[in-house]
Amino acid sequence: MDFNSEFKHPPVTTGDWFLTILVANIPIIGLVMLVVWAIDKQGNPSKANWAKAKLIWYAVALGLGLIFIILMGIGAVTGVFDGLKLYDF
Repeated sequence: MDFNSEFKHPPVTTGDWFLTILVANIPIIGLVMLVVWAIDKQGNPSKANWAKAKLIWYAVALGLGLIFIILMGIGAVTGVFDGLKLYDF
């Protein structure tokens, strides 16, 4: 059974994953590359699915971070933290 004739795309190699993850972790370039890999129709579907999943995790983290910042801002504005004794002087 010839692997290349049975499947359209060969599996992603370890070296390719290493470089993919390395590039994805570069701050702005990584985000751009994740979008490129996610929408690439001719690339490997494994890499595209991984990029889509990583973008979804980024969106979840951004949403949770925004909710946290909003709640902390509301708490600061309404004086929720006024009664806390933060110093032991």
